[in-house]
Amino acid sequence: MVQTISGIKIPDSKLAKEAAELVRGFQSEMLFNHSVRVYVFGAMKGLRLKLKFDPELLYVAALFHDMGLIEAYHTESKRFEVDGADAAREFLKSHGVPESKSDLVWEAIALHTTPGIPMYMRPEIHLTNAGVLVDVIGIGYDEYTAEQRDQVIAAFPRGNFKNEFIDVQTESALKKPQTTFGTVNAEYIEARDPNFRRPNVCARIHGAPWSS
Repeated sequence: MVQTISGIKIPDSKLAKEAAELVRGFQSEMLFNHSVRVYVFGAMKGLRLKLKFDPELLYVAALFHDMGLIEAYHTESKRFEVDGADAAREFLKSHGVPESKSDLVWEAIALHTTPGIPMYMRPEIHLTNAGVLVDVIGIGYDEYTAEQRDQVIAAFPRGNFKNEFIDVQTESALKKPQTTFGTVNAEYIEARDPNFRRPNVCARIHGAPWSS
C-alpha cells in the first residue's frame, strides 16, 4: 500500500497495520479505498486548518467507519454507524488502547453521517466527517488542489464508486429501515422504493401516550 500521499503519511504502527488488515479482509475494494481516502482527505484538512489530531486514531476511525455495512458486523436494531463504531471500539479494546481514545474513535464513527455537529467536536470527529463529506458528496472539494485530489485517486481509485456505494448503503438500509428514522439513510430507501414513507416526527408526537 502507498505510504505517503501528497505529504500525508499512512500510519504504519502495529495497531494501524492490524486494523487495515482486519478491515481489508471484510470490505470490498470499493469500500476499503473509500475508507483510506476518508483518512487522507481528513488528515489533509486537519493540516490545512492546523488542527492537533492523532493520525492513528483518525486512521482507525476512517477504516472502520463503514464496517457496519458489512454482514459480519451488521445488527438488526442499531444504526450501521453504531455497528461500525462498536466494531472499532472492540478492536481498540482488544489491543489495550485506553478507553478515552476508544471512545473518541467510537464517537467519530457514530457521528460521521450526522450533519451540523461533528465540525464543532474534537478534531478526529470533525475530520472523519469531513473526509466522508468530500469523498461521498463533494463538500469541500475545492478546498483541495487538483494535484492533491489526483494523487489520492491514483493511490486509491474510485472505480464505479457512486453506484456501488449507493447499492451497499441501500442494501443495509433496507435490512433495518426502522434505524433510518431521523437520518440521511432513509433517503437510500426512498431512492429505491418510491412508496416508502419515512416516519413523520409530527405523527409520532401526536401518537405519544400523553393526553396533550
